[in-house]
Amino acid sequence: MGNKETIVTIGMRGDGDEPMTEGTAIDLLENIVKTQRNIIQEVTKKPIEETPQMWALYKEVQDYYDKGMTVPDDVTLLLCDDNWGNIRKLPELDSKPRKGGYGIYYHYDYVGGPRNYKWINTNQIERTWEQMDLAYQYGVDKIWIVNVGDIKPMEFPIAFFLDMAWNPEKFNAENLADYYVNWAKENFGNQFTEEIATILKLYTKYNARRKPELLDAKTYSVTNYNEADRVVADYQNLVEKANFINEKLQPEYKDAFYQLVLFPVLASSNLNEMYVATAKNQLYAAQGNAVANAYAEKVKELFEKDSELTNYYHTKLANGKWNHMMSQTHIGYDNWQQPEKNVIPKTKTVEISIKAQAKISTENSPKVETSITKNLENAHGFVENDGYISIESKNYSKAINSDSVKWTLIPNLGKTDSGITIKPSNIQPFEISEQSPRLEYDVCFFSKGKVKVKAYFSPTINFKIGNGLKYGIAFDSEKPQIMNLNEDSSEKNWAESVANNIKIITSTHQIENAGNHVLKIYAIDSALVLQKIVIETEDGKVLESYLGPPESFRKE
Repeated sequence: MGNKETIVTIGMRGDGDEPMTEGTAIDLLENIVKTQRNIIQEVTKKPIEETPQMWALYKEVQDYYDKGMTVPDDVTLLLCDDNWGNIRKLPELDSKPRKGGYGIYYHYDYVGGPRNYKWINTNQIERTWEQMDLAYQYGVDKIWIVNVGDIKPMEFPIAFFLDMAWNPEKFNAENLADYYVNWAKENFGNQFTEEIATILKLYTKYNARRKPELLDAKTYSVTNYNEADRVVADYQNLVEKANFINEKLQPEYKDAFYQLVLFPVLASSNLNEMYVATAKNQLYAAQGNAVANAYAEKVKELFEKDSELTNYYHTKLANGKWNHMMSQTHIGYDNWQQPEKNVIPKTKTVEISIKAQAKISTENSPKVETSITKNLENAHGFVENDGYISIESKNYSKAINSDSVKWTLIPNLGKTDSGITIKPSNIQPFEISEQSPRLEYDVCFFSKGKVKVKAYFSPTINFKIGNGLKYGIAFDSEKPQIMNLNEDSSEKNWAESVANNIKIITSTHQIENAGNHVLKIYAIDSALVLQKIVIETEDGKVLESYLGPPESFRKE
């Protein structure tokens, strides 16, 4: 160690990262740390408090701590996320200060359940900011560590994490967009700065919807809301823009541009298109439609293109400077662990007879555009159509703040548009009252009866003592229902929410009369980030999709 600035890691985990024997782990760990601290003191010949130390409360070690494991006061407690970017634990707001303070261990890359994610950048800096700002406001400021796996795919989010760690108060929800612009300007000599910033912002958003290793033919619907085609079109739009920039860039910037921007866009677009082609092959094969065969060929072409893109990165780009950097397998997962090699998705072919006729399919059926046919004369706000109302969270009719908090929009955060939360985060829960901070959404129903409200939240974990993070919800003047974001704390529910990168909480309400109403979302706990709201009427049926239905028509 010498005279360098250092921090010594203490503590221990079980063999193979498994938990230690239940019932003995706490005593054993406390004894291990006591022995470690004696060794440190003997070697340094200084009082133990003069050597900075850190104890990571990773996974089961946090469970031991929660059950009473003693940590010396001068040791920094390294709190952790859930390996998927959601902080597991923060100190209580009224807790006694610790001399060693607190830190955070965060993940951009992970080996483990529900699935490895190691291939390419899938991290939104908006989510990193939201979670690390939460930690900072709770006094977690001693040390921040991020697990990045392979460095090359993660250079952009690494830069953000380190810049934020250096000066957390420099960043806020309003200026995150500037980071993309400044980074693009710095790395590409002020060429196409705004365009590159937009590509970075959107490719990471699209990739964050679902990790590539979790994608399959069933992810996006090929039959409902034109979802799969819209996803492919979004990626292809980025491909066109990135290719155009690549053609015009000064030659000395092209290698960096390919590695930092163009390859992630090309490879991610190709992968999504391959799975959508697989889904269409399966759909048409089930119908006996010969179109399936063309999609089987398309899947093969796109699978091979993935290899070609990787090979170019390894052998041609910068004369092979970054060979093997993108060799991580990412196609063909069937459990949490990676396959030995990329495996092409299974497709089917259809035998073509002379009299074969095209069967009914989404491909050759006329597209039917839904339309609002009922009188809109007195409607106000988002209008029911096809039995549902879909709303992006940022499009509220009214936001009621309080003296202590305000509703804060986090642009670009989430699967479809933006997220909204209350800031600051270091506040005690609110009791709901007429003066409570709340969001109001004007809606119009053409029917009455029971409605279900599905609130789409970022998959935030309950990071404090108590039974979950809560919010209130009501229509008009009804008594608000108290909803718990973390009511189901099972491993299965957690795995589903991080895989989907969303948590949907459903409440049921009675609408007595058709017409205009106001949906109210009340703040109780901080750190809940609302992305989208979907209201399903009693006679309606929201069709299956990954992103939820597109936003409904809004009448001002």
